[in-house]
Amino acid sequence: MTPLLTRRQALIACALPAFATVARAAEPLKVVASFSLLADMVAQVGGDAVSVHALVGPDADAHAFTPAPADAQRLAKADLIVVNGLGFEGWIDRLVRASGSKAPVVVASQGINVRRIGKTTDPHAWQSLEAAQRYVENIRAALVAARPAQAGAINARAADYTTRLATLDASVRGRLAAIPPGERKLVTSHDAFGYMADAWGLDMRAAQGWTTAGEASAADVARLIRQLKAQKVRALFVENISDPRLVERIAREAGATVGGTLYSDALSPPGSRADTYLKLMAHNADTLLAALTAGR
Repeated sequence: MTPLLTRRQALIACALPAFATVARAAEPLKVVASFSLLADMVAQVGGDAVSVHALVGPDADAHAFTPAPADAQRLAKADLIVVNGLGFEGWIDRLVRASGSKAPVVVASQGINVRRIGKTTDPHAWQSLEAAQRYVENIRAALVAARPAQAGAINARAADYTTRLATLDASVRGRLAAIPPGERKLVTSHDAFGYMADAWGLDMRAAQGWTTAGEASAADVARLIRQLKAQKVRALFVENISDPRLVERIAREAGATVGGTLYSDALSPPGSRADTYLKLMAHNADTLLAALTAGR
């Protein structure tokens, strides 16, 4: 009997590594995304193949984010890290190094046509639905590489999601075609919508630059008010991550109206109007179009 038992034990011991590999493959891939919009994209493409955590959550400002020890611990346990890149997360490289994480880092914006002013790069590429389709492709490729056994389902979700992004983009372009280009003047809190403006032919100004880290100077505000009065800008917009008082003051002094809230760098909380990237872009488009067509 002893040799038989020994043989069974040997067979079980040999099988254990294979069982462990299968078990790991069946577990959701632990993905840490730098901010909420990316986390939603990963969830849309990955489905039940992923478990996603956003370091910067809904209605939070990634420009002003200060990582905590718990964030480093999250990265240390991650199987995959997804970031925007283009200098958007100025804190992410230090955080990854501090965490000691060995997980691959995916730059979702890789391969897009980047907006630049001189040597400065605009990081807000997700505000273009066309660029977002490149984000989806980069995320899809990374998830398939990490979970090849689930490639079929991941690819199908990515294809469906890309179609929905392209459909929304075409719909917005069609609706904007009825508005003369010279009447598409708008102002936002900070300059987060340049990719959207380029894609949809909007003339968008901002009280602040590409980051909310600093405050708009009195001279910049005064110059913007003069421009608004001279050019008869239709509406100004506040953002979900910014203090609305600056925009409200500019609108008051320029004789313009506040056209509503736009979502720039963060989703809204779960269960609200912009709690997914697709809903966020649809909301932004509807809000802009309502302001541009008011009184026409």
